Amino acid sequence: MLKGFRDFIMRGNIVELAIAVVIGTAFTAIVAAFTSAIIQPIINSIGGQGAADGLGFRILSDNPDTFVNIGAVINAIITFLITAAVVYFIFVVPMNKINARFKKGKEETLAAAPTDVELLIEIRDLLKAQHDGPLPTTVKDSPTDTV
Repeated sequence: MLKGFRDFIMRGNIVELAIAVVIGTAFTAIVAAFTSAIIQPIINSIGGQGAADGLGFRILSDNPDTFVNIGAVINAIITFLITAAVVYFIFVVPMNKINARFKKGKEETLAAAPTDVELLIEIRDLLKAQHDGPLPTTVKDSPTDTV
């Protein structure tokens, strides 16, 4: 029972998924800090002080609790795009290249191995050549028409 669980856990997809979740979670904090410390001040410098924080509108003009904060949505989109790009280029692309190398190596070894039919044809040809050619001295007494 534990062996089956271990085999399930050690499958490539499960391990890759666990690594992606852990690294993605850790990296999200870095990207969120980058967005709030670098991207948001750039937006503020273009649109004025607090432009990223105040980018939005109020549903009810006299109620500040009805403010729809579009700046926060833009920051979340930027954070997501940066996280997705880094995960893709640092983890997915190299992993795909590694998997392609392994598959290429396996295909070459499989292509190099002869099939059963090829082996049988080769054995048939060798037996036929042996039968048609001079027989070895130890086989002269045996019948030759069994091939």
